Amino acid sequence: MTFSSENELVLASGSRYRKALLEQLRLRFSVCAPDIDESPLVDEAPAAMAMRLACQKARALVPRFPQSLIIGSDQVASLDGCCSFSKPLDHAGAVAQLRAMSGRTVVFHTAVCVHNAACASERTALVPTEVRFRVLAPEVIEKYLQADQPYDCAGSARIEGLGIALVKRVRSDDPSALLGLPLIALVELLAAEGLRPL
Repeated sequence: MTFSSENELVLASGSRYRKALLEQLRLRFSVCAPDIDESPLVDEAPAAMAMRLACQKARALVPRFPQSLIIGSDQVASLDGCCSFSKPLDHAGAVAQLRAMSGRTVVFHTAVCVHNAACASERTALVPTEVRFRVLAPEVIEKYLQADQPYDCAGSARIEGLGIALVKRVRSDDPSALLGLPLIALVELLAAEGLRPL
């Protein structure tokens, strides 16, 4: 089945970042924020949490869009492979995250799910990105947070903004993954469903 109408592709997200990323593919799509509980499960690994939430977001919209391709995505950051954290939501949370990441390598696990509501099938991908942070002095953290206010970003750093000054190195197979939606992987998932941007 080939999907082409603007009502057949849906982004399950309230994130302006993910919307802007998907717009780069120049596909027609609708946006609808899902209402799900994003709390971590007990002993849940960061990558597993990102994948679970990406799929839950897409599935949550099936009743509203029963004939659509629904894109869900989520990002969870981890230190030492076990400490999960996502959006800080406030200044104190952001300070704590940046202090914890100072001088360390953080892995951002970005998951994407394409759910075909018409036949209840899913295609998924998980794209890790390693980010090595500089040693961050308290005054640098404070100055950055006042300037960028990245309280809606996993890891408290907006890499596409001033947050780039906080990092020493970024390693990934997909530069868009760190921004919240891995477009290289998504293009492949959509193509498998018959939807191609080119």
